[in-house]
Amino acid sequence: MTDPDARWLDDGEQHSWRALMMGMTLLLERLDDDLRREFGMSLTEYEVMVRLSERPGRAMRMAQLADAMAHSRSRVTHTVARMEAVGYVTRGTTPEDGRGVVATMTEKGYELLVKAAPCHVESVRRNLVDLVPRADFAAVGRVFDAVADHLVTRHPESEIRTP
Repeated sequence: MTDPDARWLDDGEQHSWRALMMGMTLLLERLDDDLRREFGMSLTEYEVMVRLSERPGRAMRMAQLADAMAHSRSRVTHTVARMEAVGYVTRGTTPEDGRGVVATMTEKGYELLVKAAPCHVESVRRNLVDLVPRADFAAVGRVFDAVADHLVTRHPESEIRTP
């Protein structure tokens, strides 16, 4: 750490960075734990279901789903395979070209999402939103809007913010 050209973080920036990393790790772990305990599903599975639920026909090409979630295609394939095995999604070929694979949320999957969503949002509130003043949470939103605006060009399909 002796590179004189590096733009090292000062003590305050270092503290904020480490708090962000630790907080995000612990928050994602808690959100995942709550969904697993209450509904037997992971946070990643929940995210797949949310993404599918927001698409016409509750369907999306697997490659597009992986890109949208910024996960590897193999990770999404394994996740969707587990979800298919319990009847939450089905997979089939695309009607346009027959080459791509499409994941479609089943009615059983949608019913689970409807049941899990209130638990998830309550966990988000309890473990993040309600811990800080409204203005501070809005500041977090502004910070991550700037981050997302900077990075989304590499993954435009990952955009989930409302216009």
